[in-house]
Amino acid sequence: MRLPAGTVIAVDGPAAAGKGTLARRLAAELGLPYLDTGLLYRAVGRRVLDRGIDPQDARVAEAEARALTPEDLARGDLRGSLADMAASKVAAIPAVRAALLDFQRRFGAAQGAVLDGRDIGTVVFPEAQVKLFITASVAERARRRFLELTGRGVAADPAQVEAEIRDRDAQDANRPVAPTRRAPDAFEIDTTELNADETFHAALAFIRKKLDSA
Repeated sequence: MRLPAGTVIAVDGPAAAGKGTLARRLAAELGLPYLDTGLLYRAVGRRVLDRGIDPQDARVAEAEARALTPEDLARGDLRGSLADMAASKVAAIPAVRAALLDFQRRFGAAQGAVLDGRDIGTVVFPEAQVKLFITASVAERARRRFLELTGRGVAADPAQVEAEIRDRDAQDANRPVAPTRRAPDAFEIDTTELNADETFHAALAFIRKKLDSA
Protein backbone atom coordinates (compact mmCIF):
# COMPACT_ATOMS: atom_id res chain seq x y z
CA MET A 1 0.00 0.00 0.00
CA ARG A 2 1.38 3.40 -0.98
CA LEU A 3 0.89 5.87 1.85
CA PRO A 4 0.64 9.64 1.54
CA ALA A 5 3.77 11.35 2.87
CA GLY A 6 3.64 11.97 6.60
CA THR A 7 0.79 9.55 7.28
CA VAL A 8 0.08 9.24 11.01
CA ILE A 9 -1.89 6.30 12.36
CA ALA A 10 -3.19 6.75 15.92
CA VAL A 11 -3.94 3.57 17.87
CA ASP A 12 -5.66 4.22 21.21
CA GLY A 13 -7.36 2.09 23.81
CA PRO A 14 -7.25 0.76 27.36
CA ALA A 15 -4.62 -1.52 28.87
CA ALA A 16 -4.21 -5.04 27.46
CA ALA A 17 -6.68 -4.54 24.61
CA GLY A 18 -4.04 -5.48 22.04
CA LYS A 19 -3.19 -2.02 20.70
CA GLY A 20 0.57 -2.42 21.11
CA THR A 21 0.70 -5.72 19.24
CA LEU A 22 -1.47 -4.26 16.50
CA ALA A 23 0.47 -0.99 16.22
CA ARG A 24 3.84 -2.74 15.92
CA ARG A 25 2.50 -5.03 13.22
CA LEU A 26 0.91 -2.17 11.28
CA ALA A 27 4.15 -0.20 11.42
CA ALA A 28 6.10 -3.15 10.03
CA GLU A 29 3.52 -3.81 7.31
CA LEU A 30 3.31 -0.17 6.22
CA GLY A 31 6.97 0.72 6.61
CA LEU A 32 6.36 3.40 9.21
CA PRO A 33 8.26 4.23 12.42
CA TYR A 34 6.56 3.00 15.59
CA LEU A 35 6.29 4.64 19.01
CA ASP A 36 4.76 3.08 22.10
CA THR A 37 3.90 6.30 23.90
CA GLY A 38 2.94 4.39 27.02
CA LEU A 39 6.61 3.56 27.50
CA LEU A 40 7.33 7.27 27.93
CA TYR A 41 5.00 7.48 30.92
CA ARG A 42 6.16 4.13 32.30
CA ALA A 43 9.76 5.30 32.13
CA VAL A 44 8.93 8.57 33.87
CA GLY A 45 7.03 6.67 36.56
CA ARG A 46 10.00 4.36 37.07
CA ARG A 47 12.42 7.27 37.34
CA VAL A 48 10.24 8.78 40.07
CA LEU A 49 9.98 5.44 41.89
CA ASP A 50 13.76 5.07 41.68
CA ARG A 51 13.99 8.21 43.80
CA GLY A 52 11.63 6.73 46.38
CA ILE A 53 8.99 9.36 45.70
CA ASP A 54 5.26 9.06 45.06
CA PRO A 55 4.62 9.34 41.27
CA GLN A 56 1.83 11.81 42.08
CA ASP A 57 4.47 14.37 43.10
CA ALA A 58 4.03 16.79 40.19
CA ARG A 59 7.28 18.68 40.66
CA VAL A 60 9.47 15.60 40.70
CA ALA A 61 7.51 13.87 37.93
CA GLU A 62 7.90 16.86 35.62
CA ALA A 63 11.64 17.01 36.30
CA GLU A 64 12.02 13.31 35.51
CA ALA A 65 9.96 13.69 32.32
CA ARG A 66 12.25 16.45 31.10
CA ALA A 67 15.31 14.35 31.98
CA LEU A 68 14.06 11.27 30.11
CA THR A 69 16.63 9.58 27.87
CA PRO A 70 16.36 6.91 25.14
CA GLU A 71 18.07 4.49 27.53
CA ASP A 72 15.13 4.85 29.94
CA LEU A 73 12.81 3.37 27.30
CA ALA A 74 14.94 0.23 27.10
CA ARG A 75 14.63 -0.63 30.81
CA GLY A 76 13.50 -4.14 31.63
CA ASP A 77 11.12 -3.11 34.41
CA LEU A 78 8.60 -1.05 32.45
CA ARG A 79 5.89 -3.72 32.52
CA GLY A 80 3.81 -5.05 35.38
CA SER A 81 1.35 -3.66 37.90
CA LEU A 82 3.78 -1.32 39.66
CA ALA A 83 4.85 0.29 36.39
CA ASP A 84 1.21 0.41 35.23
CA MET A 85 0.01 2.38 38.22
CA ALA A 86 3.05 4.68 38.29
CA ALA A 87 2.50 5.45 34.61
CA SER A 88 -1.16 6.21 35.20
CA LYS A 89 -0.31 8.60 38.05
CA VAL A 90 2.34 10.59 36.18
CA ALA A 91 0.16 10.66 33.06
CA ALA A 92 -2.48 12.58 35.04
CA ILE A 93 -0.02 15.43 35.71
CA PRO A 94 -0.43 18.24 33.13
CA ALA A 95 3.24 19.28 33.30
CA VAL A 96 4.39 15.73 32.54
CA ARG A 97 2.08 15.46 29.55
CA ALA A 98 3.29 18.82 28.28
CA ALA A 99 6.91 17.75 28.64
CA LEU A 100 6.33 14.60 26.59
CA LEU A 101 3.89 16.04 24.04
CA ASP A 102 6.51 17.76 21.91
CA PHE A 103 8.59 14.58 21.75
CA GLN A 104 5.63 12.58 20.47
CA ARG A 105 4.65 15.18 17.90
CA ARG A 106 8.19 15.53 16.57
CA PHE A 107 8.43 11.76 16.24
CA GLY A 108 5.23 11.51 14.21
CA ALA A 109 5.74 14.62 12.12
CA ALA A 110 9.23 13.67 10.94
CA GLN A 111 8.16 11.04 8.40
CA GLY A 112 4.80 9.75 9.56
CA ALA A 113 4.39 7.02 12.15
CA VAL A 114 2.18 4.56 13.96
CA LEU A 115 1.75 5.67 17.57
CA ASP A 116 -0.15 3.82 20.25
CA GLY A 117 -1.36 5.20 23.55
CA ARG A 118 -4.48 6.58 25.17
CA ASP A 119 -4.77 10.09 23.75
CA ILE A 120 -3.03 9.93 20.37
CA GLY A 121 -6.14 10.56 18.29
CA THR A 122 -7.66 13.06 20.70
CA VAL A 123 -4.69 15.15 21.89
CA VAL A 124 -1.32 14.25 20.38
CA PHE A 125 -2.45 13.95 16.75
CA PRO A 126 -6.11 15.01 16.50
CA GLU A 127 -5.48 15.53 12.76
CA ALA A 128 -4.14 11.99 12.22
CA GLN A 129 -5.20 10.54 8.86
CA VAL A 130 -6.21 7.25 10.51
CA LYS A 131 -7.52 6.72 14.04
CA LEU A 132 -8.17 3.35 15.62
CA PHE A 133 -9.62 2.62 19.05
CA ILE A 134 -8.87 -0.89 20.29
CA THR A 135 -10.90 -2.28 23.18
CA ALA A 136 -11.97 -5.55 24.81
CA SER A 137 -13.91 -6.66 27.86
CA VAL A 138 -12.29 -6.22 31.27
CA ALA A 139 -12.35 -9.98 31.86
CA GLU A 140 -10.57 -10.69 28.59
CA ARG A 141 -7.99 -7.97 29.11
CA ALA A 142 -7.29 -9.25 32.60
CA ARG A 143 -6.85 -12.78 31.25
CA ARG A 144 -4.35 -11.55 28.67
CA ARG A 145 -2.41 -9.52 31.22
CA PHE A 146 -2.31 -12.52 33.60
CA LEU A 147 -0.93 -14.76 30.83
CA GLU A 148 1.60 -12.10 29.89
CA LEU A 149 2.86 -11.82 33.47
CA THR A 150 3.03 -15.55 34.16
CA GLY A 151 4.67 -16.07 30.77
CA ARG A 152 7.48 -13.82 31.96
CA GLY A 153 7.76 -15.77 35.18
CA VAL A 154 6.02 -13.10 37.27
CA ALA A 155 3.75 -14.45 40.03
CA ALA A 156 0.25 -13.07 39.61
CA ASP A 157 -3.23 -13.56 41.05
CA PRO A 158 -6.03 -13.42 38.44
CA ALA A 159 -8.43 -11.54 40.71
CA GLN A 160 -5.80 -8.97 41.60
CA VAL A 161 -4.84 -8.50 37.96
CA GLU A 162 -8.48 -7.81 37.07
CA ALA A 163 -8.82 -5.38 39.96
CA GLU A 164 -5.71 -3.53 38.80
CA ILE A 165 -7.07 -3.35 35.24
CA ARG A 166 -10.30 -1.83 36.56
CA ASP A 167 -8.38 0.67 38.71
CA ARG A 168 -6.19 1.67 35.77
CA ASP A 169 -9.25 2.11 33.55
CA ALA A 170 -10.88 4.35 36.14
CA GLN A 171 -7.76 6.47 36.58
CA ASP A 172 -7.25 6.88 32.85
CA ALA A 173 -10.89 7.63 32.07
CA ASN A 174 -11.43 10.09 34.90
CA ARG A 175 -8.21 12.10 34.93
CA PRO A 176 -8.82 15.78 34.20
CA VAL A 177 -6.11 15.97 31.54
CA ALA A 178 -6.39 13.95 28.30
CA PRO A 179 -8.66 11.17 29.61
CA THR A 180 -8.81 7.95 27.66
CA ARG A 181 -11.69 8.13 25.21
CA ARG A 182 -12.46 7.24 21.61
CA ALA A 183 -12.07 10.08 19.14
CA PRO A 184 -15.37 10.70 17.31
CA ASP A 185 -13.78 9.75 13.98
CA ALA A 186 -11.90 6.69 15.26
CA PHE A 187 -12.70 3.19 14.00
CA GLU A 188 -13.38 0.98 17.03
CA ILE A 189 -12.31 -2.65 17.05
CA ASP A 190 -13.49 -4.85 19.93
CA THR A 191 -10.90 -7.60 20.21
CA THR A 192 -12.67 -9.64 22.90
CA GLU A 193 -13.46 -12.41 20.42
CA LEU A 194 -10.67 -11.68 17.92
CA ASN A 195 -7.16 -13.05 17.74
CA ALA A 196 -4.16 -10.95 16.72
CA ASP A 197 -4.43 -11.87 13.03
CA GLU A 198 -8.14 -11.04 12.85
CA THR A 199 -7.55 -7.72 14.57
CA PHE A 200 -4.70 -6.88 12.21
CA HIS A 201 -6.71 -7.67 9.07
CA ALA A 202 -9.70 -5.66 10.30
CA ALA A 203 -7.47 -2.67 10.99
CA LEU A 204 -5.61 -2.97 7.69
CA ALA A 205 -8.87 -3.17 5.72
CA PHE A 206 -10.09 0.02 7.40
CA ILE A 207 -6.80 1.81 6.73
CA ARG A 208 -6.93 0.90 3.03
CA LYS A 209 -10.53 2.08 2.76
CA LYS A 210 -9.82 5.28 4.67
CA LEU A 211 -6.75 6.27 2.67
CA ASP A 212 -8.23 5.24 -0.70
CA SER A 213 -11.18 7.57 -0.09
CA ALA A 214 -9.01 10.48 1.06
